[in-house]
Amino acid sequence: MADAPLYMNARISPISLKYYGFCLKRDTYVVRLHFAEITWDDTKVHSGKERRVFDVEIQGEKKLRNFNITEAAGGVNKNKTEEFTVNVTDSRLEIHLYWSGKGSTVTPSKYYGPLISAISVTPVPKRIASSRKQLSVVSISGIVGSAFLFLIFVLLLFWMFGWFGGNELLYVGIYDFYQIKAATNNFNDENKIGAGRFGSVYKGKFPDETFIAVKKLSGKSKQGNREFANEISTIFLLKHEHLVELLGSFAQDNHILLVYEYMENKSLEHALFGSEELRQRLDWPTRVKICLGIAKGTTAVDDEEKTHVARKTKVTGGTTTYMAPEYVKDGLLSYKVDVYSFGVVALQIVSGQAGETPRTDGPSDYLLDRVSR
Repeated sequence: MADAPLYMNARISPISLKYYGFCLKRDTYVVRLHFAEITWDDTKVHSGKERRVFDVEIQGEKKLRNFNITEAAGGVNKNKTEEFTVNVTDSRLEIHLYWSGKGSTVTPSKYYGPLISAISVTPVPKRIASSRKQLSVVSISGIVGSAFLFLIFVLLLFWMFGWFGGNELLYVGIYDFYQIKAATNNFNDENKIGAGRFGSVYKGKFPDETFIAVKKLSGKSKQGNREFANEISTIFLLKHEHLVELLGSFAQDNHILLVYEYMENKSLEHALFGSEELRQRLDWPTRVKICLGIAKGTTAVDDEEKTHVARKTKVTGGTTTYMAPEYVKDGLLSYKVDVYSFGVVALQIVSGQAGETPRTDGPSDYLLDRVSR
């Protein structure tokens, strides 16, 4: 095939791949996605059940639905390039390839989920511009910058799992440790807005009046490290209006930080179980709107005709009140687990009661038990 070296390797994930281009100038760009199904050998007979099917979004807009590389290219080890024209208005380009429930899942993971060989991004040439200037210096800087950011992200996970030693300084995002430290006034207790099993959360303010929420984890806790890595890998690549956005992360020695956008209205728990004035603001239309927002944030992908998938994972943390029994007992993770958790939250929103009420004279009283009685 033409440009064969381009397709000798590919990046693959059973769930999601997301790429960013930063520092791009405001312009119209041609995005080319280069595919070739190189995981199968057409000289060997396989079961025929292996179907790699995934969706592609660019700038949040779905460009490919139920895309099958083999069908589009006319076979395995054949290349297919999909081309799109997109607008960049905020200096950022986002390309998301993800499995949306279609295709095979029982075969080895290399046979399903998104796969891509290469991505090229070039500005649409202006009429008065020379055709030689299709790729500007700014565009090249953005592409190189995004590749560097992804490399930092991978190295960060390696560091968290102890795959190389030392006390290297690693951070992902636009803020460094000293900026975060200054924004929180050296993590002053007056700025503490919450605490959990693995650390505390602080409110921060930058000179430009931007507010952030910083989760500070203990670098000495291996369980905290796992929590950090899990949260990075789960949330960093997700972007949705109903999900709190992870702006960046930082790790050095015993300093492990997650930087989130600051939610001015605080948490749902604060509104449900706070002062009488706050509770009165939650009328029924507002509660319904909150339930719908949570549901949309939970899916975060197109769930049309989504199939049921179950897999085992290790329970590393979280509030057991919201965990389905099969997940707590066996680590069985499926869409039903999300539905269960959503159901508990919906019950709390409707009833205005806590999910768990500690008792001094015996076991805690759980909301689900009260509902079933």
